[in-house]
Amino acid sequence: MGQTLFQKIWDAHVVQARDDGLALLYVDRHYFHEGSFHAFNILKARGLKVRRPDLSFGFGDHYAPTVGRSTPEVADPEIRGIIETFEANARANRIRAFELADPDQGIVHVAGPEQGLTLPGMTVVCGDSHTSTHGALGALAFGIGASEVAHVLATQTIWQSPPKQIRCHFEGALPAGSTAKDMALALIAQIGTGGGLGGAIEFAGPAVRALSIEARLTLCNMAIEAGARTGMVAPDATTAAWLIGRPYAPAEPDPAWSRLFSDPDARFDSEVTLDATQIRPMATWGTSPEEAVPLSGRVPRLDEAPDEARQKAWARSLDYMGLRGGEEMADVALDRVFLGSCTNARIEDLRDAAAVLRGKRIAVPMLVSPGSSRVKRAAEAEGLDRIFKEAGARWEESSCALCVSMHGEVVGEGERCASTSNRNFAGRQGRGARTHLVSPASAAASAVAGRLVGAA
Repeated sequence: MGQTLFQKIWDAHVVQARDDGLALLYVDRHYFHEGSFHAFNILKARGLKVRRPDLSFGFGDHYAPTVGRSTPEVADPEIRGIIETFEANARANRIRAFELADPDQGIVHVAGPEQGLTLPGMTVVCGDSHTSTHGALGALAFGIGASEVAHVLATQTIWQSPPKQIRCHFEGALPAGSTAKDMALALIAQIGTGGGLGGAIEFAGPAVRALSIEARLTLCNMAIEAGARTGMVAPDATTAAWLIGRPYAPAEPDPAWSRLFSDPDARFDSEVTLDATQIRPMATWGTSPEEAVPLSGRVPRLDEAPDEARQKAWARSLDYMGLRGGEEMADVALDRVFLGSCTNARIEDLRDAAAVLRGKRIAVPMLVSPGSSRVKRAAEAEGLDRIFKEAGARWEESSCALCVSMHGEVVGEGERCASTSNRNFAGRQGRGARTHLVSPASAAASAVAGRLVGAA
């Protein structure tokens, strides 16, 4: 029997396998951010050293402010202390960290790939659930907990159970105006947030192969919102072309990359197929990524719920979101828009949004936070910043920002925000905040209209 892409990478990294299914995996690349102080404290308490400091990389992102890029400028003393601890831990252990003032600082799941640090065939871990993003480059990437971060730092290995393997086919071609974010929301709307529970999703099919690497990164980022452990796309010529020439990438493609694909006779635990030609710009209406519909559609009514459990969940979501059910999505008024996060803040995302905003003025406040300082410089070199600012949007620094409601970047209680981020649960963007997940182009169109609409 043939092997899946997941199996090939997994098997190549097993150091020890136990009879109960647990396997000790070698870790090729470890990323960490400011929340890593727990792990470093564990090492200090046990008198342990970082085994391979050259294989770990730190990124200041979760606590990074959108304004003021030096640590002393951070006003909140508690947050400043967390940032200073992150930077001190990296320096003390001779680890390369992209600190706030670093010209290559950025959100780890944006800056890591753009530096060429994630490569096909690698095992990649980070103390953040959206580490699945890196699977877009043909890597096995997943988030880990604080104690596991300590284990990786000390041993460069991690114990894991093999997840179920799921293949998601996107057949056909995406219509103009539809994006990888819409593909992800359409998938989760179909299979639910538990549809990929604990599994490893391999995205495949002609619509996936036609995506740019930046779009694949978005798709794999959202695999977690389907309940999966990781998302993956087999590397191809598009992957190699995107990687070569980046700071930490090799000068030439590794011949081994060409063998990283699922064999024709490989078996998956489950498979799902979507017709990409039918995917339209999407938005969430509730407090779960699965509660999503096309922007051209309407909010579902309670009597349309498929079962009693879903009906109760919908009732809670509608109540929190201040909706009755049955409203046209285009009639849902907004209070603000956020373009940023590890899901949709890469240069292609900014280009898509700027193309919609060019020559227009926004009707509601809009914050634009590029995914990395490199992305910010690239956008400014293209003049995208001028388009955003002339439209009336705030153009700020790279940070997780409004995705995690830090440094006062919050959506007010009862306010409604169209966001390019990945999570819309109650309170994610602030106490009582109401979040609608959308693509960058839809976010820009919605900012102009002041309501939820797709780009024309």
